[in-house]
Parts: sequence; C-alpha cells; structure tokens
Amino acid sequence: MQTAAWHRALPVLCMALVLTLHGGLVCAQLAADDPDWKESAAPAPPSFDMQRLVPFDVSVNSPLKWGFDPETMKITGDGIVRYVVVAQSPSGVVNAMYEAVRCATGEWKTYARFHKDSGWTVASNPPWLSLRGQPSRHAQRLAQQGLCIGGASAQTVRDVVHNMKQASPTN
Repeated sequence: MQTAAWHRALPVLCMALVLTLHGGLVCAQLAADDPDWKESAAPAPPSFDMQRLVPFDVSVNSPLKWGFDPETMKITGDGIVRYVVVAQSPSGVVNAMYEAVRCATGEWKTYARFHKDSGWTVASNPPWLSLRGQPSRHAQRLAQQGLCIGGASAQTVRDVVHNMKQASPTN
C-alpha cells in the first residue's frame, strides 16, 4: 500500500520540485516527447506595433530593451505559443522576430526576422532549439516569466501578459 501511495504522490512532488528549481523549463526532460506530435502550420508573420509592446527583462547587463506584442501572440492546440518579440538598441535600432515556444519540450524556434527596410524574411524550415544554453536568452526568459507554466503553455494571452507584468521589475 505504501508503494501505491508513493506512486500517486510522485508526479505532484516532481512538478513542485521542477517549478521550484527551474521555473518549469526542466519539465521537458521529465516528460516523454509524443512521437506522433506534429506542429501546426505557422501562419505568416503578423504585423506588430511598437506602442503595444509589453516589456520584459532578459539580462541586467543587456543594453537592449525587450518586449513582445500581445496582439501577435497565439496559443495553439498543439502546445505552441507563437509571438513577435522586439529588441531595441539604445540608438533606436529595432530587431523583431516571429518566434514560437513549445513548453512541453522546452524548445523554441524563429520563423522570421523583421527589417524596417525590407519587412519580414521567413526562415526556411527552422529547427526547434533547446531553451537552455542558447546565446540569446530572450526566449528562455519569456518562457520562464509567462509563456510556460510547468510543462504547459499558459491558457490565454491575458494570462501571459499578467504573468509577464508580475515578473518584470520594469513594470
């Protein structure tokens, strides 16, 4: 009987430990990937508006100002959160990316990059990359601060915005 009780409690204890230690990003290592999972087709990059950006912190050492446009964010039925994220330099240079995070596996990808003179440049078959160990930490910070709750995506864009505003000291 003790073994059965332990077996039922283990998932709850594991999730609590994961959330405590890593903000939910390690869940991907604990959950088996669904071999039948297939990504839904990504729509064309959406228009974004600098006035709608919700700021978030990536690093205290970064001179870039980061934000995402909540009007571009879509949470899909296949567990993907797609969004436009913007990095602005102190000189005013704007870099925007159309990206996605898959919370269940702790991965992200960039579908397209924006340049003010030429618009969106769409990547050809972009790979899913691990959120951990990437040179640019913005996707990891987005996942930790609001896109992902444990190994699942937030339920609504409104939840993401609320979570991001609670997590960011700039708000």
